[in-house]
Amino acid sequence: MILETRAAPPFYKNGFVLACERTREGVLIDPGDEVEELLGAVHQHDVSIKLILLTHAHMDHITGVGRAKDATGAPIYLHHDDHFLYKMAVQQGLAFGFKVAEPPPVDRFYEARLKPDATTPKSFDPLQFGDYEVNVHHTPGHCPGGVCLQVGRRGTFGKQLFVGDTLFAGSIGRTDLPGADYNTLIASITNVLFAFGDDAEVFPGHGPSTTIGQERRTNPFLR
Repeated sequence: MILETRAAPPFYKNGFVLACERTREGVLIDPGDEVEELLGAVHQHDVSIKLILLTHAHMDHITGVGRAKDATGAPIYLHHDDHFLYKMAVQQGLAFGFKVAEPPPVDRFYEARLKPDATTPKSFDPLQFGDYEVNVHHTPGHCPGGVCLQVGRRGTFGKQLFVGDTLFAGSIGRTDLPGADYNTLIASITNVLFAFGDDAEVFPGHGPSTTIGQERRTNPFLR
């Protein structure tokens, strides 16, 4: 799989280009202030972006969504529980002293499959690009609609996790923002992310990549 990461000031938030090396179909994850660099990688690899996938709707993860939408025409996906944050992008910027343009409307919300005998969502419908698929897992705590995007070849158990600001190398996401909750965040990490196994790769919204095993063993918030 083609994987490109870019980050830009002032937040140095990671944005990602993922693409199938055979079909050149791809996705953008969390286009922010680094959106032009992401689009440069798209052009470099001759990729056709099919989806714009958001792990959550804090402003640093969505400031480039409008530019990405204009450049690719791809639909924007978000968890419905973060829609209130998405609609408040301008106000989020003002709160931190930044001018943020209003993003385009969300095209689709991640849709949940239901258990055959219950009304509790079990998981979300997988999304596909080329030979790969993205399985979406709800990981609230840093914000109500945070998700983990589990990526792998179709028919396999994906081991590449794009976790937004839920988990970092040596740290965890903030829980002092509207809609955040510390206990919920820890539960998302231990119950959802840890279930992928120690060899799963973790690509956070800020900082270097890591593995589930590394964080299980050494993360001071999780010991």
